[in-house]
Amino acid sequence: MTQLRTVQVLGGGSAGSSAHVRSLAAGLVARGVRVTVCAPPELDHAYDFQGAGARLVPVPRQGGHAALAVLRNAFIGADVVHAHGLDASVRAALALAGAAAVPPTPLVTTWHTRSRAAGARAGLVRLLERRTVRAAAVVLGTSSELVDRARRRGARDARLAPVTVPASRAPVCLHDGKARAELGAVDRPLLMAVGALEPGRGYRPLLDAARVWRDLDPQPLLVVAGEGPLRAPLQRRIEEEGLAVRLIGRREDVAELLAAADVAVLPSRWEARSLLAQEALRLGVPLVATAVGGVPELVGDAAALVPYGDPEALATAVRTLLDDPDRRSDLAAAGRIQASTWPTEDQTIAHVLSVYDELSAR
Repeated sequence: MTQLRTVQVLGGGSAGSSAHVRSLAAGLVARGVRVTVCAPPELDHAYDFQGAGARLVPVPRQGGHAALAVLRNAFIGADVVHAHGLDASVRAALALAGAAAVPPTPLVTTWHTRSRAAGARAGLVRLLERRTVRAAAVVLGTSSELVDRARRRGARDARLAPVTVPASRAPVCLHDGKARAELGAVDRPLLMAVGALEPGRGYRPLLDAARVWRDLDPQPLLVVAGEGPLRAPLQRRIEEEGLAVRLIGRREDVAELLAAADVAVLPSRWEARSLLAQEALRLGVPLVATAVGGVPELVGDAAALVPYGDPEALATAVRTLLDDPDRRSDLAAAGRIQASTWPTEDQTIAHVLSVYDELSAR
């Protein structure tokens, strides 16, 4: 039996898509599939695709024709090309269009999230989405909303494929005293948010909410793990308004810090299958999140949901949980139950492999 060969393509590489490709690579290699990962070299440093058994082909984030040539060469002999995200899908579709493979190599694309572009840029994104989904044999969406969006863009075959990113394998201890001491929350409630400091993540309304709940005694400490272009303006506002908020940058121990929190907060404008939401529910940390995108589908009744951009609603939800230990315990238990309904890592890999087998059999 011929060994199946697949090429995984990453562009910018969000945390979710990069972790998914790492998981896929390890799982597929363990099942006898030959895997090549085409990605910016810095992503391999962070996610160690080669350590998962994959062959790495470095592709620069901005490479133009040179990057397409690298991809076209990497695709030679592949049974399936699988691109993750819009940027990677555009590159993969262009590279395959210029290839001489007969029959053409099928393209699978996974939509992990959607673009936050506005104005003229939004029009360009719609055009690119239409072109890439029509070039794809199968489009996999990580939420029902993304599947519907792909169908509206003209996808021939769009399917729901919830991506379960592996849970942290490091041992964690809820309300760990050492972590709380490090963060400065020994005798006060600890709130935790995680994500890149960039537009659309909801940090401005989150700081508005922090201003609302600062009359609590003791005042909660909000800790934000992540880095990005909004760090300077956010830090300036924190200092000017005297908010009890700490920006701690990128951390490798997010699961341990999250496990130490009393409440996790997800204030984003849009999410599909948020890594923070998945980790919080698995750990049994009560979650307050915006009711956007795929979040309600992901968390069910196991989180307190509020509208995006409503600081008062966000502050009230947090305050209510801090004042009600029983409600926090109920959400913690419900979170673990909800997490048990998600597909396992093995099931996620098996589903993707079934799509590959289907396409290669054609």
